Parts: sequence; structure tokens; C-alpha cells
Amino acid sequence: MASKLLKPPPIPISHVYPPLPNTADTMRAHTPLFSPTHCISKKKSSRFGQRVATSSIKSAQQSVGMSGSDFLTVSQIKDGLFDAFRGMNRGIFGVPSEKKNRIEELVMLLESQNPTPEPTLCLDKVAGSWKLVYSTITILGSRRTKLGLRDLISLGDFFQNIDVAQGKAVNVIEFSARGLNFLSGQLRIEASFNIASNSRVDISYNSSTITPDKLMNVFRKNYDLLLGIFNPDGWLEITYLDDNLRIGRDDKGNTFILERSEEETT
Repeated sequence: MASKLLKPPPIPISHVYPPLPNTADTMRAHTPLFSPTHCISKKKSSRFGQRVATSSIKSAQQSVGMSGSDFLTVSQIKDGLFDAFRGMNRGIFGVPSEKKNRIEELVMLLESQNPTPEPTLCLDKVAGSWKLVYSTITILGSRRTKLGLRDLISLGDFFQNIDVAQGKAVNVIEFSARGLNFLSGQLRIEASFNIASNSRVDISYNSSTITPDKLMNVFRKNYDLLLGIFNPDGWLEITYLDDNLRIGRDDKGNTFILERSEEETT
């Protein structure tokens, strides 16, 4: 998952406490999606990253091997995150609580240094292809058994393609089935979105398909369960955005971290 990450100048620890945003300034009425021509790049934290406890800072420093007197750069926080992601299969099948807490601390630190606090005003930075590297969505217990994700079915990559001009997002989840001549295919979920605020979009489910038909036959009995896990209906707050990484939190309490991808999925 190697992505070339930008390395901005070091930011003092004291600067991870930005002032609280004015809700009246950041919220606006629902408007149709359009492709904006400008982007606000001033430093301002979203409501998810505006308060970072000192204990979280110390824990995050320990995660990246730093002492209390050192500075945390965005690049170092990202390195700590990607190190924590190793061997977790994007968190889909659960994460030990200690590691999950450490990831959340690093995520909050990154959000507090968000270079794009009003992402819906510069959707050109959101457009294109992204690859999921971590999510708090989990498939555990009976759900994992019913979907065949213990023995029969393996999860592949998760991609998201965003078309700003059409106000459309396409999520593509790849699967392969063992014992069926290594059958491979994908679940494709199409959704539309509209701007709800300077950092939030409302998402509406449109349609979904599984291809090829043989893979659909494997999931047919539990298709509603599968779709219920990945259905994007609701809203998404974009809490961090730069050229290579995007973090979002949805109305169901889930966190998503995606990395810019060069791959184009259909």
C-alpha cells in the first residue's frame, strides 16, 4: 500500500488545538452538487478533530517512536497509521481494542491538522479513484459465517470511484471463491451524493450488482445481509483530505480511511 506521502514542515504539538469552528459559518442549506472552482485551504479543524487530549498526543508519539519533546509531522502520523494497519485486512474482521484505540488517536491527530477543512468547496481533490485501507465496519460471528467469509469466500480490494460532475460514487468490492475454480468477481454499489455543508455530503443508494452470475449465486441467499453491511445510504463527513489520503466518518459511527489509487475500476 505504498503511496508517496507529502512531508510538510514539522508542526508543534501545541498547534493541534485549533479554535472551535463557528457552526453558523460552516453549515449551509442543501444544494445540488457542482464542480467548484476554488478551495479554502486555511487551517481549521472539523468537529471530529477539534479536541485532542494530551494523553492521546503522548500515546500517538509512542506509536511512532517519539519522545514528549519531539514534534509530530503529518508524515510521521501517517507512518504510524500505516504501521498499525499491517496484518489487519482493513479491520473488516475485527481489530484488538488496544490497536483500535491507538488508530483512533492517530486519526484524531491527523484530523486536527487537516489541510482541507472545507472539502466540498474543492471537490476536485475528492474526485477520482480511492482504495480503502481501514474501516471500523466489521463482519464478525454469524454474519461472517453466513456470507462464507471464513472458508469459501475471500475479500479482495475495496475501491471507490467518485465522479464529481455527475454527483456519483461507485464502490467496488472484489471477491474470490475458493473451490469454484478460483472464481473471482465484484460487488458494485452505485450511489449519488449532494453537498450538505462545507465538509459533509448526503448519500443516497441507487443500485447494486454482483458479477459474474456464478458469484451472485453464491451470495444470493444472504444478499440483503451483504448489502446491508456496505450500503452507503446516509451522510459522510470528510474530516481529513490531502492529495493522497482521505478520512471520513458517517452517520452510523464508522470511520473510513482511503488512499489515492492509480487503478481505474469499472
